[in-house]
Amino acid sequence: MSKKNSNFARFFDFIIMTKADLISQIALKTGYDKTTISVVAEAFMSGIKGNMSKGENVYLRGFGSFIVKPRKEKIARNITKRSTVYVPAHCVPSFKPGKEFNQAVHDVKIKKQTIK
Repeated sequence: MSKKNSNFARFFDFIIMTKADLISQIALKTGYDKTTISVVAEAFMSGIKGNMSKGENVYLRGFGSFIVKPRKEKIARNITKRSTVYVPAHCVPSFKPGKEFNQAVHDVKIKKQTIK
């Protein structure tokens, strides 16, 4: 894990794990090279994205569920232009953590977040 100098992380003292960090961690744990792990990770994410783009949910027992949530059409306001905008019905991706995942995160001690 590394500290990234993104716009979001600049204001808070966050440690952010990137895809490259995750691939390195998996390579160390499994003994496989980073290239192989990268191909597997890309295929995994592509599979999830592909199924969700067809409107199918992806359930990973013990981890969580990637769910397609429908949103109704609505009239929204653009406050800068003071106009109304029509937002058509659409779907958004969502993640619902599994019980074990939720419990693991629930038990983490919260680090005090300070604004710099």
